[in-house]
Amino acid sequence: MLEKRNPPKVGLAQAYSLSKRGEGPNPIDIHVGQRLRLRRTLLGLSQETLGEAVGITFQQLQKYERGANRISASRLFNLSQVMGVPVTFFFDDLPAPESTLVPEDQPSETQEFESMARRETLELVRAYYRIPEESVRRRTFELVKTLAGDPEDSTKAV
Repeated sequence: MLEKRNPPKVGLAQAYSLSKRGEGPNPIDIHVGQRLRLRRTLLGLSQETLGEAVGITFQQLQKYERGANRISASRLFNLSQVMGVPVTFFFDDLPAPESTLVPEDQPSETQEFESMARRETLELVRAYYRIPEESVRRRTFELVKTLAGDPEDSTKAV
């Protein structure tokens, strides 16, 4: 009996290589799908709700989010209108193929993006924006940066 195995996750550089050989989804389709899922999740929409809003099934939306199916320009435009973002949102942070060949000791842009798509991150962002006072939000932001040891923060107390 044949064993059903899940395909291993591949990095963006490897995905470019597979895509060029016709062995996998195009990395741009994967990226656009990840951005679609990120925005949908930030809005708190289910796949079914968003699918109904744009006239597709939730199964089709799942395929878009995985990058298994390409999203046409007209569908992407429709999705951007329903989700309240410009079409360019789906291409933000798209790395060039050359930028994926970073040394192993440095986190890749894909790893940073994946951490942004985690539920914990989304819940933190939602909670942050529920803080009613802007000054309290700003102090919270500065506190988190300090706790994280933000390397770009040159105003740290010594």
